[in-house]
Amino acid sequence: MHIIDIYGFVDRADIGLIGLAVMGQNIILNMNDHGFVVCAYNRTVAKVDHFLENEAKGTNIVGAHSNEEFCAKLKKPRKVMLLVKAGSAVDAFIQQLLPYLEQGDIIIDGGNSHFPDSTRRTQELAEKGILFVGSGVSGGEEGARYGPSLMPGGNPKAWPHIKPIFQAIAAKAPDGAPCCDWVGENGAGHYVKMVHNGIALYAAKIVSYAQGYMLMRQAAKDYGWHLNYAGIALMWRGGCIIRSAFLGKIRDAYTNKPGLENLLFDGFFQTAIAKAQQSWRSVVAEAAHLGIPTPAHSTALNFYDGLRHEMLPANLIQAQRDYFGAHTYELLAKPGGPPVHTNWTGHGGNVSASTYDA
Repeated sequence: MHIIDIYGFVDRADIGLIGLAVMGQNIILNMNDHGFVVCAYNRTVAKVDHFLENEAKGTNIVGAHSNEEFCAKLKKPRKVMLLVKAGSAVDAFIQQLLPYLEQGDIIIDGGNSHFPDSTRRTQELAEKGILFVGSGVSGGEEGARYGPSLMPGGNPKAWPHIKPIFQAIAAKAPDGAPCCDWVGENGAGHYVKMVHNGIALYAAKIVSYAQGYMLMRQAAKDYGWHLNYAGIALMWRGGCIIRSAFLGKIRDAYTNKPGLENLLFDGFFQTAIAKAQQSWRSVVAEAAHLGIPTPAHSTALNFYDGLRHEMLPANLIQAQRDYFGAHTYELLAKPGGPPVHTNWTGHGGNVSASTYDA
């Protein structure tokens, strides 16, 4: 049963989307393909008419020409997705929408927002009874149109309402599972997207995935999030730019041991790294010999070697500081013992910087 509100508009849309750049248009068309009625809106309303008359012609997509009309055309609880420029534009649209929303309505930010902003918005809107979701979206224009990887986080009460839509339009892994699941509280969705962006730029992917999960694990401690580590791996199996064959193995690692401290401690990845490292080292060494920069491979290798050594070259930094400025160092044989200074040159003196009395 549809309800006609005081403006005379019929609430027939399952979800509304604001922002008709290419990503917004393609996600709307994707939703339409999966049987959802979408209401489209844009600050420049001429874009709404152009979209309806061209790309959306012959579909069930409806348009709106004001915030009032837009909100009035949405079924309750209203679900509003924003695909606008990150930052002040998101806050501005939220403020414009609030007079026409009610308790229990949902606002979803699908842009590239910084995760602390999503945390703030989740908390501020919760005080007003509005459920906020900050969702990472990966896959570019094609992914938006035919199946992106979606990483929603924020107010958990919103997930049951948006889950059918998000998992329907998301990319599907080879086993048919949707590349979308609930990530965690507050800004967790956009944090995971930020980590995803970092992984996308590395070549030594196993190490970069391990680094990414270390970041997420620490963030969960710092911000009190309960992250869905295994589910995050599944979200990246299809539709996004960092999909790879071993994401299922990452899921298995965190399913079997949710408290896994580091991905490289899992048996599968220990074996994989052990088999690959000789070729990996040869590539980095030959590239260095030829003067060819390979920052992703070499940095990942340095990280891996640092992780597996008890003693690191940072000891040399302490010695250098003592050599140049008499800043002392601590002996490994006497941890916690008195600081030591060495007269490295034979003519530098035996007084350390720590004994100066200004």
